[in-house]
Amino acid sequence: MMTRRIALPLLVLLLSSCGQQMATRDQVRAVGSSTVYPFAKAVAESLARAQTGIKSPIIESTGTGAGMKLFCGGVGPQFPDLENASRRIKKSEFEDCRRNGVKDIVEIQVGLDGVAFAEGRDGPGIALTPQDVYRALARNPYGRPNTARTWKDVNPALPAMPILVYGPPSTSGTRDALRELILVRGCDADPAMAALKGSDAPRHDAICGEVREDGGYVDAGENDNLIVQKIEANPKAIGIFGFSYLEENADRLRGLTMNGVQPSYQTISDFSYPGARPLYIYVKKAHLRAIPGLKAYVTEWSRLWGKDGSLARLGMVVAPDAVLAQSRRIVEEMPALDGAPLK
Repeated sequence: MMTRRIALPLLVLLLSSCGQQMATRDQVRAVGSSTVYPFAKAVAESLARAQTGIKSPIIESTGTGAGMKLFCGGVGPQFPDLENASRRIKKSEFEDCRRNGVKDIVEIQVGLDGVAFAEGRDGPGIALTPQDVYRALARNPYGRPNTARTWKDVNPALPAMPILVYGPPSTSGTRDALRELILVRGCDADPAMAALKGSDAPRHDAICGEVREDGGYVDAGENDNLIVQKIEANPKAIGIFGFSYLEENADRLRGLTMNGVQPSYQTISDFSYPGARPLYIYVKKAHLRAIPGLKAYVTEWSRLWGKDGSLARLGMVVAPDAVLAQSRRIVEEMPALDGAPLK
Protein backbone atom coordinates (compact mmCIF):
# COMPACT_ATOMS: atom_id res chain seq x y z
CA MET A 1 0.00 0.00 0.00
CA MET A 2 2.82 2.40 0.84
CA THR A 3 4.35 1.87 -2.64
CA ARG A 4 1.04 2.63 -4.34
CA ARG A 5 0.47 5.79 -2.23
CA ILE A 6 3.88 7.05 -3.34
CA ALA A 7 3.61 5.97 -6.98
CA LEU A 8 0.34 7.69 -7.79
CA PRO A 9 1.34 11.17 -6.58
CA LEU A 10 4.64 10.70 -8.42
CA LEU A 11 2.69 9.97 -11.59
CA VAL A 12 0.67 13.16 -11.21
CA LEU A 13 3.82 15.16 -10.46
CA LEU A 14 5.75 13.81 -13.44
CA LEU A 15 2.95 14.39 -15.91
CA SER A 16 1.75 17.70 -14.51
CA SER A 17 5.31 18.96 -14.89
CA CYS A 18 4.55 18.95 -18.63
CA GLY A 19 1.74 21.42 -18.03
CA GLN A 20 -1.01 18.78 -17.73
CA GLN A 21 -3.74 18.48 -15.08
CA MET A 22 -4.95 14.87 -15.25
CA ALA A 23 -5.94 11.71 -13.46
CA THR A 24 -3.51 8.83 -13.22
CA ARG A 25 -3.24 5.59 -15.22
CA ASP A 26 -1.56 2.37 -14.08
CA GLN A 27 -1.64 0.43 -17.35
CA VAL A 28 0.28 0.82 -20.62
CA ARG A 29 -1.79 1.87 -23.63
CA ALA A 30 -0.61 1.31 -27.21
CA VAL A 31 -2.36 2.25 -30.45
CA GLY A 32 -1.58 1.92 -34.15
CA SER A 33 -0.97 -0.58 -36.92
CA SER A 34 -3.27 -3.55 -37.50
CA THR A 35 -0.23 -5.37 -38.93
CA VAL A 36 1.79 -4.87 -35.75
CA TYR A 37 -1.26 -5.49 -33.53
CA PRO A 38 -0.97 -9.31 -33.16
CA PHE A 39 2.73 -9.01 -32.30
CA ALA A 40 2.11 -6.17 -29.83
CA LYS A 41 -0.68 -8.21 -28.24
CA ALA A 42 1.61 -11.23 -27.93
CA VAL A 43 4.28 -9.11 -26.23
CA ALA A 44 1.66 -7.74 -23.82
CA GLU A 45 0.48 -11.25 -22.93
CA SER A 46 4.06 -12.44 -22.47
CA LEU A 47 4.80 -9.55 -20.11
CA ALA A 48 1.65 -10.24 -18.06
CA ARG A 49 2.72 -13.88 -17.63
CA ALA A 50 6.32 -13.02 -16.77
CA GLN A 51 5.58 -10.16 -14.36
CA THR A 52 2.30 -10.70 -12.58
CA GLY A 53 2.64 -7.39 -10.75
CA ILE A 54 2.24 -5.48 -14.04
CA LYS A 55 -1.17 -5.11 -15.67
CA SER A 56 -1.33 -6.41 -19.22
CA PRO A 57 -0.98 -3.45 -21.63
CA ILE A 58 -4.03 -2.31 -23.61
CA ILE A 59 -3.39 -2.70 -27.35
CA GLU A 60 -5.69 -0.95 -29.84
CA SER A 61 -5.74 -1.59 -33.60
CA THR A 62 -6.43 1.88 -35.00
CA GLY A 63 -4.21 1.91 -38.10
CA THR A 64 -0.83 3.61 -38.18
CA GLY A 65 -2.07 7.03 -39.32
CA ALA A 66 -4.97 7.24 -36.88
CA GLY A 67 -2.72 5.95 -34.13
CA MET A 68 -0.15 8.66 -34.82
CA LYS A 69 -2.83 11.32 -34.35
CA LEU A 70 -3.75 9.85 -30.98
CA PHE A 71 -0.13 9.37 -29.94
CA CYS A 72 0.84 12.91 -30.94
CA GLY A 73 -2.17 14.46 -29.21
CA GLY A 74 -0.19 15.33 -26.09
CA VAL A 75 1.53 14.13 -22.92
CA GLY A 76 -0.45 12.60 -20.07
CA PRO A 77 -2.54 9.54 -19.18
CA GLN A 78 -5.35 10.46 -21.58
CA PHE A 79 -2.90 10.00 -24.47
CA PRO A 80 -1.30 6.69 -25.59
CA ASP A 81 2.17 5.81 -24.38
CA LEU A 82 3.20 3.89 -27.45
CA GLU A 83 2.48 3.79 -31.19
CA ASN A 84 2.76 0.63 -33.30
CA ALA A 85 3.64 1.49 -36.90
CA SER A 86 3.98 -0.43 -40.15
CA ARG A 87 5.94 2.47 -41.62
CA ARG A 88 8.26 5.16 -40.31
CA ILE A 89 6.80 8.26 -38.67
CA LYS A 90 6.33 11.10 -41.17
CA LYS A 91 7.98 14.48 -40.72
CA SER A 92 4.52 16.10 -40.56
CA GLU A 93 3.53 13.72 -37.74
CA PHE A 94 6.77 14.34 -35.87
CA GLU A 95 6.15 18.10 -36.08
CA ASP A 96 2.55 17.61 -34.95
CA CYS A 97 3.86 15.74 -31.91
CA ARG A 98 6.21 18.59 -31.06
CA ARG A 99 3.47 21.20 -31.40
CA ASN A 100 1.44 19.26 -28.85
CA GLY A 101 4.28 18.92 -26.36
CA VAL A 102 5.41 15.42 -27.34
CA LYS A 103 9.02 16.46 -27.76
CA ASP A 104 10.98 13.29 -27.02
CA ILE A 105 10.02 10.19 -29.03
CA VAL A 106 11.98 6.95 -29.07
CA GLU A 107 11.93 5.02 -32.38
CA ILE A 108 12.58 1.26 -32.27
CA GLN A 109 12.53 -1.04 -35.30
CA VAL A 110 11.10 -4.35 -34.09
CA GLY A 111 11.09 -6.45 -37.27
CA LEU A 112 10.13 -6.65 -40.92
CA ASP A 113 6.97 -7.34 -42.88
CA GLY A 114 5.80 -7.23 -46.48
CA VAL A 115 2.85 -5.74 -48.32
CA ALA A 116 1.50 -9.04 -49.60
CA PHE A 117 -0.89 -9.60 -52.50
CA ALA A 118 -2.91 -12.79 -52.23
CA GLU A 119 -5.85 -14.72 -53.67
CA GLY A 120 -7.90 -17.71 -52.55
CA ARG A 121 -6.56 -21.22 -53.12
CA ASP A 122 -8.90 -21.52 -56.15
CA GLY A 123 -7.65 -18.30 -57.77
CA PRO A 124 -5.95 -18.23 -61.20
CA GLY A 125 -2.43 -17.56 -59.90
CA ILE A 126 -2.14 -14.08 -61.39
CA ALA A 127 1.45 -12.77 -61.60
CA LEU A 128 1.81 -9.03 -61.00
CA THR A 129 4.30 -6.20 -61.36
CA PRO A 130 4.22 -2.74 -59.72
CA GLN A 131 3.27 -1.31 -63.13
CA ASP A 132 0.27 -3.68 -63.38
CA VAL A 133 -0.90 -2.79 -59.89
CA TYR A 134 -0.49 0.93 -60.55
CA ARG A 135 -2.45 0.80 -63.81
CA ALA A 136 -5.17 -1.24 -62.12
CA LEU A 137 -5.56 0.71 -58.88
CA ALA A 138 -4.51 4.32 -59.51
CA ARG A 139 -7.27 6.89 -59.70
CA ASN A 140 -5.64 8.66 -62.63
CA PRO A 141 -2.85 6.47 -64.03
CA TYR A 142 -0.29 8.64 -65.80
CA GLY A 143 -2.66 11.59 -65.43
CA ARG A 144 -5.68 10.05 -67.19
CA PRO A 145 -8.89 8.71 -65.58
CA ASN A 146 -8.75 5.00 -64.90
CA THR A 147 -11.00 3.11 -67.36
CA ALA A 148 -9.55 -0.37 -66.78
CA ARG A 149 -12.19 -2.88 -65.72
CA THR A 150 -10.28 -6.15 -66.07
CA TRP A 151 -6.68 -7.17 -65.45
CA LYS A 152 -6.37 -7.84 -69.18
CA ASP A 153 -7.09 -4.12 -69.73
CA VAL A 154 -3.89 -3.20 -67.88
CA ASN A 155 -1.74 -5.99 -69.32
CA PRO A 156 -2.74 -8.28 -72.21
CA ALA A 157 -0.82 -11.13 -70.58
CA LEU A 158 -3.17 -11.10 -67.55
CA PRO A 159 -6.57 -12.82 -67.39
CA ALA A 160 -9.79 -11.03 -68.38
CA MET A 161 -10.78 -11.05 -64.73
CA PRO A 162 -12.59 -8.08 -63.15
CA ILE A 163 -10.36 -5.83 -61.07
CA LEU A 164 -11.57 -6.34 -57.50
CA VAL A 165 -8.99 -5.66 -54.81
CA TYR A 166 -9.73 -5.57 -51.07
CA GLY A 167 -7.17 -3.48 -49.23
CA PRO A 168 -6.37 -1.26 -46.27
CA PRO A 169 -7.86 2.22 -45.64
CA SER A 170 -6.03 5.52 -45.96
CA THR A 171 -5.31 5.53 -42.20
CA SER A 172 -3.28 2.33 -42.46
CA GLY A 173 0.48 2.05 -42.64
CA THR A 174 -0.04 -0.83 -45.05
CA ARG A 175 -1.81 1.61 -47.39
CA ASP A 176 1.14 4.00 -47.10
CA ALA A 177 3.53 1.16 -47.87
CA LEU A 178 1.37 0.10 -50.84
CA ARG A 179 1.63 3.62 -52.16
CA GLU A 180 5.37 4.08 -51.63
CA LEU A 181 6.65 0.58 -52.43
CA ILE A 182 4.32 -0.50 -55.22
CA LEU A 183 2.16 2.28 -56.72
CA VAL A 184 4.83 4.98 -56.94
CA ARG A 185 7.38 2.44 -58.16
CA GLY A 186 4.99 1.39 -60.93
CA CYS A 187 4.20 5.00 -61.79
CA ASP A 188 7.84 6.06 -61.93
CA ALA A 189 8.59 3.29 -64.43
CA ASP A 190 7.26 5.87 -66.89
CA PRO A 191 10.10 8.38 -67.51
CA ALA A 192 7.66 11.31 -67.73
CA MET A 193 6.28 10.52 -64.27
CA ALA A 194 9.77 10.11 -62.80
CA ALA A 195 10.67 13.54 -64.23
CA LEU A 196 7.46 15.03 -62.83
CA LYS A 197 8.62 14.12 -59.33
CA GLY A 198 11.38 16.72 -59.62
CA SER A 199 9.39 19.42 -61.40
CA ASP A 200 6.01 19.21 -59.63
CA ALA A 201 6.11 16.95 -56.58
CA PRO A 202 2.49 17.56 -55.40
CA ARG A 203 1.10 16.66 -58.83
CA HIS A 204 3.39 13.63 -59.00
CA ASP A 205 2.16 12.47 -55.58
CA ALA A 206 -1.47 12.83 -56.64
CA ILE A 207 -1.06 11.02 -59.95
CA CYS A 208 1.14 8.26 -58.60
CA GLY A 209 -0.35 7.69 -55.16
CA GLU A 210 -4.12 8.24 -55.22
CA VAL A 211 -6.24 5.08 -55.34
CA ARG A 212 -9.37 4.70 -57.45
CA GLU A 213 -12.76 4.90 -55.70
CA ASP A 214 -15.07 3.42 -58.35
CA GLY A 215 -15.24 -0.11 -56.98
CA GLY A 216 -12.00 -1.59 -58.34
CA TYR A 217 -10.36 -1.01 -54.96
CA VAL A 218 -12.47 -1.74 -51.87
CA ASP A 219 -11.46 -0.21 -48.53
CA ALA A 220 -11.85 -3.14 -46.12
CA GLY A 221 -11.04 -1.19 -42.96
CA GLU A 222 -8.41 -2.09 -40.39
CA ASN A 223 -9.59 -5.71 -40.03
CA ASP A 224 -7.16 -7.75 -42.13
CA ASN A 225 -9.03 -10.93 -41.20
CA LEU A 226 -12.02 -9.54 -43.11
CA ILE A 227 -9.87 -9.26 -46.26
CA VAL A 228 -8.84 -12.89 -45.81
CA GLN A 229 -12.50 -13.93 -45.63
CA LYS A 230 -13.46 -11.85 -48.69
CA ILE A 231 -10.84 -13.27 -51.03
CA GLU A 232 -11.27 -16.80 -49.75
CA ALA A 233 -14.95 -16.56 -50.68
CA ASN A 234 -14.32 -15.01 -54.12
CA PRO A 235 -11.64 -16.64 -56.33
CA LYS A 236 -11.66 -13.59 -58.61
CA ALA A 237 -10.76 -11.16 -55.83
CA ILE A 238 -7.31 -10.10 -54.64
CA GLY A 239 -6.39 -8.95 -51.14
CA ILE A 240 -3.63 -6.70 -49.81
CA PHE A 241 -2.38 -7.01 -46.22
CA GLY A 242 0.72 -7.64 -44.16
CA PHE A 243 2.71 -10.79 -44.95
CA SER A 244 2.08 -12.17 -41.47
CA TYR A 245 -1.62 -12.58 -42.33
CA LEU A 246 -0.71 -14.49 -45.48
CA GLU A 247 1.62 -16.69 -43.46
CA GLU A 248 -1.05 -17.26 -40.83
CA ASN A 249 -3.60 -18.28 -43.48
CA ALA A 250 -1.32 -20.24 -45.83
CA ASP A 251 -3.79 -23.13 -45.89
CA ARG A 252 -6.53 -20.81 -47.18
CA LEU A 253 -4.68 -18.30 -49.38
CA ARG A 254 -1.98 -18.15 -52.02
CA GLY A 255 0.54 -15.32 -52.26
CA LEU A 256 0.97 -13.63 -55.64
CA THR A 257 4.36 -12.93 -57.13
CA MET A 258 5.55 -9.36 -57.63
CA ASN A 259 8.16 -8.97 -60.38
CA GLY A 260 8.39 -12.75 -60.33
CA VAL A 261 9.29 -12.86 -56.62
CA GLN A 262 7.08 -14.81 -54.20
CA PRO A 263 6.38 -13.13 -50.84
CA SER A 264 8.18 -15.29 -48.28
CA TYR A 265 10.18 -15.03 -45.09
CA GLN A 266 13.42 -15.15 -47.07
CA THR A 267 12.48 -12.66 -49.83
CA ILE A 268 11.24 -10.14 -47.27
CA SER A 269 14.26 -10.53 -44.99
CA ASP A 270 16.64 -9.91 -47.91
CA PHE A 271 14.39 -7.20 -49.46
CA SER A 272 14.25 -8.98 -52.84
CA TYR A 273 10.46 -8.86 -52.58
CA PRO A 274 9.38 -5.34 -53.69
CA GLY A 275 6.88 -4.90 -50.85
CA ALA A 276 9.28 -5.52 -47.94
CA ARG A 277 9.13 -2.90 -45.16
CA PRO A 278 10.33 -2.33 -41.57
CA LEU A 279 8.00 -2.34 -38.55
CA TYR A 280 8.39 0.11 -35.66
CA ILE A 281 7.20 1.03 -32.22
CA TYR A 282 7.37 4.63 -30.97
CA VAL A 283 7.58 5.37 -27.27
CA LYS A 284 6.68 8.61 -25.52
CA LYS A 285 9.76 9.28 -23.41
CA ALA A 286 7.90 11.54 -20.97
CA HIS A 287 5.78 8.53 -19.95
CA LEU A 288 8.63 6.10 -19.25
CA ARG A 289 8.92 6.85 -15.53
CA ALA A 290 5.31 7.84 -15.06
CA ILE A 291 3.38 4.91 -16.53
CA PRO A 292 3.95 1.63 -14.64
CA GLY A 293 5.15 -1.19 -16.86
CA LEU A 294 6.01 0.91 -19.93
CA LYS A 295 9.77 0.31 -19.85
CA ALA A 296 9.18 -3.36 -19.01
CA TYR A 297 6.83 -3.70 -21.99
CA VAL A 298 9.36 -2.18 -24.38
CA THR A 299 12.07 -4.43 -22.96
CA GLU A 300 9.79 -7.44 -23.49
CA TRP A 301 9.76 -6.67 -27.22
CA SER A 302 13.55 -7.05 -27.29
CA ARG A 303 13.31 -10.44 -25.56
CA LEU A 304 10.91 -11.82 -28.18
CA TRP A 305 11.96 -10.40 -31.56
CA GLY A 306 14.99 -12.62 -32.30
CA LYS A 307 15.22 -15.66 -34.60
CA ASP A 308 14.31 -17.99 -31.73
CA GLY A 309 11.69 -15.66 -30.26
CA SER A 310 7.94 -16.14 -30.18
CA LEU A 311 7.28 -13.24 -32.60
CA ALA A 312 9.04 -15.13 -35.41
CA ARG A 313 6.80 -18.12 -34.72
CA LEU A 314 3.79 -15.80 -35.09
CA GLY A 315 4.96 -14.74 -38.56
CA MET A 316 7.07 -11.65 -37.96
CA VAL A 317 10.11 -11.53 -40.24
CA VAL A 318 13.19 -11.04 -38.05
CA ALA A 319 15.23 -7.94 -38.83
CA PRO A 320 18.93 -8.30 -39.76
CA ASP A 321 21.34 -8.81 -36.85
CA ALA A 322 22.80 -5.31 -37.15
CA VAL A 323 19.32 -3.76 -36.97
CA LEU A 324 18.38 -5.81 -33.93
CA ALA A 325 21.63 -4.90 -32.19
CA GLN A 326 20.90 -1.23 -32.79
CA SER A 327 17.32 -1.67 -31.58
CA ARG A 328 18.50 -3.38 -28.38
CA ARG A 329 20.83 -0.46 -27.73
CA ILE A 330 17.92 1.95 -28.17
CA VAL A 331 15.78 -0.06 -25.73
CA GLU A 332 18.57 0.17 -23.15
CA GLU A 333 19.42 3.85 -23.63
CA MET A 334 16.12 5.29 -24.93
CA PRO A 335 17.59 8.13 -27.06
CA ALA A 336 15.14 10.65 -28.49
CA LEU A 337 14.56 10.48 -32.25
CA ASP A 338 16.21 13.14 -34.38
CA GLY A 339 13.50 14.34 -36.76
CA ALA A 340 15.90 15.88 -39.31
CA PRO A 341 16.10 12.81 -41.64
CA LEU A 342 12.33 12.25 -41.69
CA LYS A 343 10.34 12.79 -44.88
